[in-house]
Amino acid sequence: MKINSSNERIKKQYLEYLKEAKKLSELTIDNIRKSILRWEEYTNYKDFSITKQLAIGFKKRLSETKAKRSGDSLSLSTMNSTINNLKDFFKWLGYQKGYKKSINILHVDYLSLSENETRAAKATGFKPYPTLEQIRKVIFSMPSNTDIEKRNQALLAFTILTGMRDGAIASLKLKHIDLEHGLVKQDPREVKTKFRKRIDTFFFPVGDDIKQIVIDWIRYLKEEKLYGNDDPVFPRTKLELDEQNSFSSGGLEPIHWTSASPIMKVFKEAFIKAELDYYSPHTFRKTIVNLGEKLCKNPEEFKAWSQNLGHESPLTTFVSYGYVDVHRQGDIIKNIGKPDKDDPLKAIMQRLDKMESQDVA
Repeated sequence: MKINSSNERIKKQYLEYLKEAKKLSELTIDNIRKSILRWEEYTNYKDFSITKQLAIGFKKRLSETKAKRSGDSLSLSTMNSTINNLKDFFKWLGYQKGYKKSINILHVDYLSLSENETRAAKATGFKPYPTLEQIRKVIFSMPSNTDIEKRNQALLAFTILTGMRDGAIASLKLKHIDLEHGLVKQDPREVKTKFRKRIDTFFFPVGDDIKQIVIDWIRYLKEEKLYGNDDPVFPRTKLELDEQNSFSSGGLEPIHWTSASPIMKVFKEAFIKAELDYYSPHTFRKTIVNLGEKLCKNPEEFKAWSQNLGHESPLTTFVSYGYVDVHRQGDIIKNIGKPDKDDPLKAIMQRLDKMESQDVA
């Protein structure tokens, strides 16, 4: 890869600014870094500058770019985020020493999609997620004989039981779990929560059998493996050299995973073996939101449900996770105004009304 030392120096300053001043996450910063790299590739790694022609040409190049994994054209959402990342970067760059002459803020405005493209890029749609029944099938089809198998099964059970993000799960310690109260204390000083928020998560009502898998796993670590409070809830796989000098699994070691990648690998293998489409750990949060929409009877209950996921406002839960799929949408519309057969109170009231009308007659 080509390198422009001047660009690298100013990029380092900008990324430090994003981390320390704007307090952005590593994932967000990495996406911004990739956006800037796209611009450098387009300009053949020339010193950072922007003109009207460069901005228009970059948008055209971006529309012709193929995604590396799928080979399809970049989505409008990807194009929109890339362009917005670059606009923020160039606006910041325009105030830096040595760049004021080469950065015309008016030219930065040419880095914009059309209004229709922007609306389409921001449009939300249904994103598939597993049903609770599918998750149960996967969990209870998983073997649980070896230490690694026990861990993997408990990992999926714990994810649906708590709705925690995979990054937080990877950094979780045994001391953060209170089995007596069914509570996980996500301490941001040690657990990698989003925005470093403190989150107190009680076990969601997804089934006592699922909860028991997690309880048995925690007890197994403490009583059989003799793990301490600061040891990980989900320890990484120990790799050893076999007789052929190849790495092979040697059980578990009390060390945290350094990223969520191994968790996603466990999920993928579990869904494939259960002969189901793969769903990432994050989609389990959507499953939980869907369950909450069915179980919660009033705003206070849904507020607690939302807070349990780490959301400060129920609106976040509705907007980000509460999209109603088309089939469910149709059922809801068709049944609006009709009596709820599953509501015992309504059934009793209807029966009383009927008896009252018969007496009058």
